[in-house]
Amino acid sequence: MLFNSYVFIFAFLPITVIVYFLLNRFRLSYVAKTWLALSSLFFYGWWDVKYVPLILGSIAFNYIMGRLLMRLPAGYKPPDGQPLAYQTEPGTGKRKALLGFAIVSNVLLLIYYKYADFFLSNLNEIAGTNFALLKLILPLGISFFTFTQIAFLVDAYKRKAREANIVSYVLFVTFYPHLIAGPILHHGEMMPQFDRMRSKVWNWKNASLGVFVFGMGLFKKVVIADTFAGYASSGFETATQFVDSWVAALSYTFQLYFDFSGYTDMAIGAALLFNIRLPQNFNSPYKALNLQDFWRRWHMTLSRWLRDYIYIPLGGNRKGEARMLANNMIVFLVGGLWHGAGWTFLFWGFLHGFGQIVHRLWGKLCKKLGFQLPKWTAWLITFVYVVIAWVFFRATSWDQAIRILKGMSGLQGFDFNRVTMDALLPPILLLVLFFPIVLFTRNSSERMETFRPTWKIGFVIAFLFIMSLLYFNQISEFLYFNF
Repeated sequence: MLFNSYVFIFAFLPITVIVYFLLNRFRLSYVAKTWLALSSLFFYGWWDVKYVPLILGSIAFNYIMGRLLMRLPAGYKPPDGQPLAYQTEPGTGKRKALLGFAIVSNVLLLIYYKYADFFLSNLNEIAGTNFALLKLILPLGISFFTFTQIAFLVDAYKRKAREANIVSYVLFVTFYPHLIAGPILHHGEMMPQFDRMRSKVWNWKNASLGVFVFGMGLFKKVVIADTFAGYASSGFETATQFVDSWVAALSYTFQLYFDFSGYTDMAIGAALLFNIRLPQNFNSPYKALNLQDFWRRWHMTLSRWLRDYIYIPLGGNRKGEARMLANNMIVFLVGGLWHGAGWTFLFWGFLHGFGQIVHRLWGKLCKKLGFQLPKWTAWLITFVYVVIAWVFFRATSWDQAIRILKGMSGLQGFDFNRVTMDALLPPILLLVLFFPIVLFTRNSSERMETFRPTWKIGFVIAFLFIMSLLYFNQISEFLYFNF
């Protein structure tokens, strides 16, 4: 079920909210949780009911593994002053083995659905084999609910998560505002909110804020992102010259920005109706002055997950400069593959890993020389680099990516004839309009901090909502549903 659909906005969302708070009103908190968990499974099954057993199987497996990790002894705290070499931890080996088994099982499930055909096709090409491709349909949200549960397993191992109630765990994984495309959650930041008494009572302040943020996100998605989508798609199919190639690349750059920003707003807004605050996941990434700053702003919970569960376990920055740079590259290669099974996604990850290494070394050199780039120069270099990397992220093949990059570099000519420019005028005007909005206006998170419900804001959101409904004739999925 899509957030940007009539059935969600006018039926599913209001019904689930009303029933949830009615049940809580009659002190049926456990039933209310069960209702919300079942509603979330219904939301997931709306796309294809045959994948509901898959997510239920994943939930059951990880719940059992998490419970075992919580119950197995982790050792004892030795007396003060006892040397570290003599500290023993009974059961630690079993817990580590169980954690490793659980994580590998999750990763294998992800590999099977997401990467099996990628591996088989490359094996056939390299080794000359003729293995038939599985042609599996990627289950919606599998990357998100898999990463969310891996985080739960690690937190359970570290005694940071304790969940004895199966209904609460199902709700943690499936809560529909975040289920399909994030944010990727930690158990500790999510479930305590459902158990607070004030979360079980209808809150007009949270409701008005939720409608405000949801309305902005809906407009971003269906009006702005989907309009850019048409120009991006046609451009990547046909662009060869300098101007049309840059228009194609920038159109996708802004399509992805407003699509993901729109989804994030709608997820946060829908959750607020239940008095649940999801973590910030998007913070004006195109304002970044370097790639490190970019990844602190773009898909923030994925960056956090990669840092906590890959970068730090690999050693982080604790084992020297060379190891730290290698760990950075590994993290971004994993991030590239997480987004998609293809060499273009892997190369996109490599570009960002390479950019991080250059940024690190450049920063050390500048500090040594007492030199600093002007902010506008740092921003321009970062933005152009991100746009170039997005070409590989969007391209359906390596040849398509190279064609667009050749056009952007001017190697295939500069076509400024009137017919071409007339066709490109609408997307160019849109880019000129939204460029300053992206760079200089406050984002949704900043507006949430200062939000006060007024008639003026109400009229603005009502206008954006009505405009969005007029664009429902071209309903499309969110881009991150594919990941």
